[in-house]
Amino acid sequence: MDKEIEILQAAYRNFNARNLDSVLALMTGDIEWPNGWEGGYVHGHEGVRDYWTRQWAVLDPKVKPLEIHRLEDGRFAVEVHQIVHDREGKLLADMQVRHIYRLRAGLIERMDIEEVTS
Repeated sequence: MDKEIEILQAAYRNFNARNLDSVLALMTGDIEWPNGWEGGYVHGHEGVRDYWTRQWAVLDPKVKPLEIHRLEDGRFAVEVHQIVHDREGKLLADMQVRHIYRLRAGLIERMDIEEVTS
């Protein structure tokens, strides 16, 4: 298995376990991360930490990678089943999305979110 795929799988496992420091350890210090909740991007480890801490106080997202493959330009596409509940357990979203990753020196440098259309 590609080292990059192992890194991405570990990121999802740690995100779902809310092991923030372990996910951040897989990212470059200047990470660009999409703020799928409020819009735009957050930057750096502290930006991601603040974003996820605020998000997890209100939402309970779980993401399951379904397929990971390398794109021709070297980025990675991850087809993801995303389920989001509020803190009371009400289902807010159950959908498939595509996460596009750029890695640098064995760490996640940027992630983008694409909608999946049938």
